Amino acid sequence: MKFSHITLAGICALSAASGAYAIAQGGDLSLLESVERGMWQLRAVGGGPSGAPSNQICVSDPAKLVQIQHGAAACEHYVVRSSATAVTVSYSCKGQGQGLTTIRKESPRLIHIQSQGIRNNAPFSFSVEGRRMSAC
Repeated sequence: MKFSHITLAGICALSAASGAYAIAQGGDLSLLESVERGMWQLRAVGGGPSGAPSNQICVSDPAKLVQIQHGAAACEHYVVRSSATAVTVSYSCKGQGQGLTTIRKESPRLIHIQSQGIRNNAPFSFSVEGRRMSAC
């Protein structure tokens, strides 16, 4: 097999096609639509501090669970992987940092969140279990 005929443009086109294919395979945040809105309790997995900015969060838009560390910041999201039970999202918040979050849904009232990234020029990483407690 000769590789001398592969061009940079061809590699870029193949990469772009691969990325588009991944999104076409169900790369969306629809899993989060079935998560109940309300007051959620966040508890660290494995003990110790959660690393999340708050132990409780009022969830009016479940998609915001992707960027807990960046709150209401306007961020661009890219769905890396999604399935019937989990979604992994990479996001970037201009001038405020970025992150990679995986949310695994066990039920509409029980989720697991793993997130890591950069906020205010400092790294963060946390793993929490979220349980819906009540209305906000």
